[in-house]
Amino acid sequence: MLNLQEITEPSRHGDLPEGISVVMVSYWTGPVLSEAIEAVLAPEQAAVVELIVVDNGNPPAVTRELAQRAGEEARLTLISGHGNVGFARGCNIGARRARGRYLLLLNPDCRLSPGALPALLAEAESLGHDWMLGCRVLNPDGSDQRGSRRALLTPYTALVETFRLDRLAPGLLRRYRLNCHDSPLPAETSCVPAISGACMMLPAATFHAAGGMDEGYFLHVDDLDLCFRLHRTGIPIYFTPHVEAIHHAGSSRINPVQVEWHKMRGFLRYFRVHYHGLRWLPVLGPLAAGILFRFVVKVIQSLFHQARHGTHDARR
Repeated sequence: MLNLQEITEPSRHGDLPEGISVVMVSYWTGPVLSEAIEAVLAPEQAAVVELIVVDNGNPPAVTRELAQRAGEEARLTLISGHGNVGFARGCNIGARRARGRYLLLLNPDCRLSPGALPALLAEAESLGHDWMLGCRVLNPDGSDQRGSRRALLTPYTALVETFRLDRLAPGLLRRYRLNCHDSPLPAETSCVPAISGACMMLPAATFHAAGGMDEGYFLHVDDLDLCFRLHRTGIPIYFTPHVEAIHHAGSSRINPVQVEWHKMRGFLRYFRVHYHGLRWLPVLGPLAAGILFRFVVKVIQSLFHQARHGTHDARR
């Protein structure tokens, strides 16, 4: 088990084999964490160089189990002892430790299908030098998960998605939807504006050259920010329908009000960083109001749900 103090700078990737380092950031993930780890380390996932689990503060019993498992499995590394530093920073911590030529950021409640890693590696070999690749992310019932394929997050796509304005004028506004999961599935690997942060693969060198994840985001929106920054520099983002992963969203036992708070802050930060200036003020005003309104509605819904069921479920 490694401590954060031991992770100081990115590994060198020039002479490493064409393998994948998988990074999982876990915080009270629940039983599905074990399933996600087993799916990555399964014999048919021969493309994996290592699995790095960044323990952002699991229960002590889970941390001890992870440490024991890391001692028995040479490909599993546990980084622990730093507390809950947020998802984005956790990804960066794991990425700095990674030795593989390719980096796969995988949610700890996301279970890869058998053979997913060799299939992703085969796709990678045809994509060139700089890119990012996502797969088909499914709900446990087999339906396509929202956010698996996305447009870029802009003030316009955010307004349409937040208020579902496309329902008022489908012919005019449907192309401004943020989430594209209900659009026809492409037959082959295709360029898309953005993918889900539940499963993101890219060359480690590309990740580090982009500055990694923006640690100003604690939880949520960090993936959309990374997609935007790569898109802005001309790095293509791909989606492959040939690889699947099941994402058990909501497995972590975190107060949902805290999750919604971080999500709201993430959206507001995103637009403050990427869209500023007088020309955006007419759009950003109503958008900020919509984001705040959404937060209030979600908090009320969460409190009502807690009152009825006594649960504290969230995404990560």
